Amino acid sequence: MKLMQLYARVLRLLGDEAGLGWLLALANLALAGAQFAQPVLFGRIVDALTHPAGQRLDVLIAAWGGFALFSILCGAFVALHADRLAHRRRQGILTSYFEHVLQLPLAFHGTAHSGRLMKVMIAGTDALWNIWISFFRDDFSALALVLLLLPFSLLINWHLALLLMAVAAVFGILTALVIGKTEGMQRTVERHYSDLAERASDALGNVALVQGYARIEAEVRGLRELTSALLAAQIPVLSWWALVAVLTRASTTLTMLGVLLLGTWLNRFGQASIGDIMTFMFFAGLVIEQLERIVRMINRMLMEAPRLYEFFTVFDTEPSVRDRPGAIDPGVLHGLVEFKGVSFAYDDRRPAVSDLSFTALPGETIALVGATGAGKSTALALLHRAFDPQAGAILVDGMDVRGLKVADLRRNIGVVYQEVLLFNRSIAENLRVGKADATLAEMREACARAQALEFIERQPDGFDAPIGERGRFLSGGERQRLSIARALLKNPPILILDEATSALDATTEAKVQAALDEVMKNRTTFVIAHRLSTIRNASRILLFEAGRIVEAGTFDELVARGGRFAALARAQFLLADAPPVAAAV
Repeated sequence: MKLMQLYARVLRLLGDEAGLGWLLALANLALAGAQFAQPVLFGRIVDALTHPAGQRLDVLIAAWGGFALFSILCGAFVALHADRLAHRRRQGILTSYFEHVLQLPLAFHGTAHSGRLMKVMIAGTDALWNIWISFFRDDFSALALVLLLLPFSLLINWHLALLLMAVAAVFGILTALVIGKTEGMQRTVERHYSDLAERASDALGNVALVQGYARIEAEVRGLRELTSALLAAQIPVLSWWALVAVLTRASTTLTMLGVLLLGTWLNRFGQASIGDIMTFMFFAGLVIEQLERIVRMINRMLMEAPRLYEFFTVFDTEPSVRDRPGAIDPGVLHGLVEFKGVSFAYDDRRPAVSDLSFTALPGETIALVGATGAGKSTALALLHRAFDPQAGAILVDGMDVRGLKVADLRRNIGVVYQEVLLFNRSIAENLRVGKADATLAEMREACARAQALEFIERQPDGFDAPIGERGRFLSGGERQRLSIARALLKNPPILILDEATSALDATTEAKVQAALDEVMKNRTTFVIAHRLSTIRNASRILLFEAGRIVEAGTFDELVARGGRFAALARAQFLLADAPPVAAAV
């Protein structure tokens, strides 16, 4: 995307404010015309004063005053509405970006740092706001004035007009040279800014680790090195544009001097009146002023371009999972889940899951076991459409999940993660993630069933108590029980438990397991477990290996079979007295 194409795209993002944008553009044109007319009328007034015959001085002065008043009023209208337009659109685009990023797949978020995404959102929308407000306040009127002034000035005195055109050409060449020198440099600068945001976010998000391992000095040193690299990349860019600024200021004096000298010489031969000289003296100042604005516009665009490239790169990323045309709302599901020949790979290498086929009846508990990377989490991620299978189909109540609206499907599925995910908000706000309109009585009941009410009532503010970033004011068991209460409030017909007790001590695990037994009642439940003791009562156990199901059955059936599952059970001392089985080795 070239610089001007990028600029055009920014303007196209005005959306439903485009009507006001066109009105502001017309106002800018009118303002440029009025500013062009004022020096012309002033020159005519000077000629009327020096040669009064045939000149209506009062009419010329009135016209000059009228155009001046119009310029003031038009400028006030532009400034007022340009500010409002830019602020409204910034908030609108920021919200759209935020919504878009939340819809992007987990695979995208797995490779994109949250600190970088935040930086891209803030820096990108600030860049958009800066361009919009500058375009409608200054940039468009400057372009219109130069494009209007230079051609029409030929009709007044072509000799002096050519001098102004020469100045504009020098500006254009100089600006093009500086852009060529600095465009790549500024992209490097923006990469350093992104690295800086990512590094700072990483350290602040792990402040306990930083303090616990006495890493404060090392982290500050690392950040200082990044800022030094940033400055080293930024200073050459600033130096080039400082040179342009110095030459611009010098050109004002030189151009006005050139107009005065050329005009005086032309006046001696009757080819320019004193009014023409005064008009072009004003024109010279006006042209240089507008050219300065155009140079600032290009400089601004060059500085903002890398931020906008990053912003649009994220904004243009297509979600891999989206509602298909004609997707339906299934309402409340019963919980019949069928995997039919399902395969999926994250890349072109080994599939994460391959040819999975199994059925979970409503109310059954299906346990998925196997080594890390065997495909358990991927299989259940496909169920709630974090991804879509590349082969086969997943049916819920006989309906292909790809034909259901994503949000409505996910409303029917609750997930309790191994790593509890909580907002830096109150207990009540975190619970209402499960049910937005939950009453206090409903929350109390859910928390009581999840073994969480006791610790909540110990909080001075009860359900209004803040829990800190990622729930750090609570213990691990308290966080897990809160997430279970959240799932109970959601009351989904399908539940996924992803290693929900693996990181807890024995006492806490017992409490959490009791809460899980409560939440699993009367719903189809999928349990990912490494501790086989937690899945003894599962309706069926699926043993995964290299993305495939290699054994399936109840706990007792699999043990009796003496295969791989029995070997796992023996390794966890669940079958300490059983004789070794050769096939399990």
